[in-house]
Amino acid sequence: MATTNNDTSLLRELGQRVAEIAALPVQQETINLWKALNGLRPARPMVLIDQIPWHEMDVDGELALRTEDPFCQGLETRLRRTLYQWRHMRGDMVVDPWIEIPKKIDGAHLGIHAIEDRAVLDPANDVVGHYYIDQLQTEEDLEKIRTPEIRLDAEATARAEARAHEILDGILDVRMQGAHPGFAPWDRVVEWHGVEASLVDLVDRPDFIHKLMARVTDANLSLLDQLEAQGLLGQPQSLIHCTGAYTDELPMSGFDPERPRAKDLWTMGMAQIFVSVSPAMHQAFELDYAVKWYERFGLVYYGCCEPLDTKLDIVRKIPNLRKISMSPWVKVERGAERIGRDFVFSRKPSPAYLAGDTLHADAIRTDLAETRDACARHATPLEFILKDISTVRYQPQRLWEWADIAMSVVQS
Repeated sequence: MATTNNDTSLLRELGQRVAEIAALPVQQETINLWKALNGLRPARPMVLIDQIPWHEMDVDGELALRTEDPFCQGLETRLRRTLYQWRHMRGDMVVDPWIEIPKKIDGAHLGIHAIEDRAVLDPANDVVGHYYIDQLQTEEDLEKIRTPEIRLDAEATARAEARAHEILDGILDVRMQGAHPGFAPWDRVVEWHGVEASLVDLVDRPDFIHKLMARVTDANLSLLDQLEAQGLLGQPQSLIHCTGAYTDELPMSGFDPERPRAKDLWTMGMAQIFVSVSPAMHQAFELDYAVKWYERFGLVYYGCCEPLDTKLDIVRKIPNLRKISMSPWVKVERGAERIGRDFVFSRKPSPAYLAGDTLHADAIRTDLAETRDACARHATPLEFILKDISTVRYQPQRLWEWADIAMSVVQS
């Protein structure tokens, strides 16, 4: 579909506003702060907000789309959200002078998809409840998990690139972006096998779980091999799992922008379902497999919502590890003491403070300050990453205030 003059004019106007922000000296200053943190020599703790409930955010039509074409609406959404976040809740975000267009890569799946029932409270919210139907009851069922066979849809990729250039040339650079794969097999396993069955089988059918994990790991490693061989991995990232990824350590020597390698990139991984699993089981049923993935990459971010403060002895052995997620359920002092100066303490403050009848500003400040002080006592590099924000009760100003509180805490 041809882009209308109205759509082009509107997107160029938005792109110009983004480009002006991207040109500000503060962008490089913030990049340098991220590089210092990621190099384990932080100037101060860093702050980002991600995974925002955008359906609750609109104020005075700031996020309302005015383009007509679906491709243009995708660009408009990204530009408007960038401007909105910069205006209201920037924290330590960086606005880059380009827009990324994803390459169209087909076949990057393992041949099995979740069958589920959903519980929906707010139809406008994509955060819903899931009840997964078990599709992996026997060893024969493991054959449903297939090795991916990927290919670039060159025609669709070229069309998207041409349209982006047509619309934004002279304002924002257009960067074609490949894949940035992570390794979170247990997030997928519970979708195929169910949560209860997956946990019970760790005890009752360990051999079955090992065969399942071996199959999933081999399929993912094959995917990585294909992405690397076909030049379909992405360029070095600005973000890794909602956190700043800027670093002087990547890409590695010999980097070819036409054919990035895994070792030129960050990767991330997690095993969120292992909240109640012992360190020994976590090692045997997750990390012993995951190490084959992590050793291929330049830097690693590990963890998400699972509390890892009691498992740092095994987590710190992950190859190329640089950041460790510290969820709202960790003991902060214990985590900071055991991480020390060796890794970034990637603190995930609780979004529950934003979801009540009123905003608990004093509790937010106290919580952030306690984490800041614990990390200071142990010289532990620290970042605050507010994410998994299901709701702010349709009061976006709560997020704006959280950003102001967080920045005051890290700058004090």
